Amino acid sequence: QRRIGEFKPQELANTVWAFATAGVAAQTLFGAIATQAQRRIAGFNSQDVANMAWAFAYAGWDRSRVFLELGAVAAERLVDQNEAQKSQLYLVALYVQIEWPDQNFPLSSHLESFKAAYAQDELRPSNLQCEVSAMLGQDLDWKHTFEYRTAEGISLDLAEPDSKRAIEVDGPAHYLTEISSGDYVVNG
Repeated sequence: QRRIGEFKPQELANTVWAFATAGVAAQTLFGAIATQAQRRIAGFNSQDVANMAWAFAYAGWDRSRVFLELGAVAAERLVDQNEAQKSQLYLVALYVQIEWPDQNFPLSSHLESFKAAYAQDELRPSNLQCEVSAMLGQDLDWKHTFEYRTAEGISLDLAEPDSKRAIEVDGPAHYLTEISSGDYVVNG
């Protein structure tokens, strides 16, 4: 934590992104990175801002100030953002809306363009997901929609929208990573 002050903006963003992606709870580290980000936010590029904001949202960070500051910088740099960054910022904006509905988030007025970027992501259902869908439909006669998109653009693996029931299928790809030997190890 003492050396966090020596990290470059990209290193701060990459660190919080890596911990969030791996699902590692590191509140003290996240707090130190949030403090550094707020002090040095002018030095962050659009990729650093998007990655960091997404990581804090993904980790369920519960302090709105970092989102407001990252959102303000992202709003100033809209022209620099690519579609992947806009997609990340869409999820951040949804998170902020849910956690702090009364907060005036700087990116709220850009939700539709961010949603369009998010919706462009191609759906890639796994074989397991297809098998589970077929089994539920054929064997249990569950009438559901495969890869249902909500009004917010979020994809649900299997859904019965009228009853608000959904199933997410997380197969081995969510938990295993192939290493150079061709073997698989637990991811995270």
